[in-house]
Amino acid sequence: MTAKTLAARGCQVAVNYVKSEEEAAALVQQLEAMGVRSVAVQGDVAKREDVIRIVDQTVSALGPIDILVNNAGPFQRERRFFADYHLDEIDYLLRGNLLGVMELDRLVLPMMRERRWGRIIHFGFGKAMEARGWTHRAVYAAAKVGLVSFTKTLAEEEAANGITVNMICPGDIRGANKERTMDDVRAEHDGETPVGRPGTGEDIARVIDFLCLPASDFITGNIMEISGGLDPIQTLPLLNQRKHE
Repeated sequence: MTAKTLAARGCQVAVNYVKSEEEAAALVQQLEAMGVRSVAVQGDVAKREDVIRIVDQTVSALGPIDILVNNAGPFQRERRFFADYHLDEIDYLLRGNLLGVMELDRLVLPMMRERRWGRIIHFGFGKAMEARGWTHRAVYAAAKVGLVSFTKTLAEEEAANGITVNMICPGDIRGANKERTMDDVRAEHDGETPVGRPGTGEDIARVIDFLCLPASDFITGNIMEISGGLDPIQTLPLLNQRKHE
């Protein structure tokens, strides 16, 4: 949804994927049908060599990067205490959600600085700015909370260069809802979200689109929740209670 929304504004779009080659190719076709140039680039943002290659291939195909949307990041759906994580899992989650993001930012900053314009969007989770504990999500939460601080620091450092850096924190938007519009779900009920309806890809894309506008140059260093009021962090007693219901 974000790719299509930015393409509608005339942006050329590089689509990064890890394994979903067919889906990425199909999206590229849709974007090109909208009249923009697009390319699919394979790579895992948790691997430094892939991060470098993603940037190099994008620049080679489309030219310097003006907008970077860091929406990729590994996540463990399985609920586990930190003591049950393997060391390589800790490394992978930290690299995918924090270090890989920092490295991508570092690689594109010279291009943005040269033109004195750029937009960097990071992805977090609801309540990340509060640095609350998140049982069963220790590594992922630690990486994203660290990314909050980095977002604010980079925003301050690069403001004079015409580069804005913001973080959006989506609600629990899964599966088909990622590709749906707000009108698609108006009549649907979501009992967990205070707003009462499910979140959609359009909810996220429209905020990213707004942050990327030239006129949004005064908005930087912000952590924006797009969650319908949902608090994703639940206490351990509540989780245990639900297990026995």
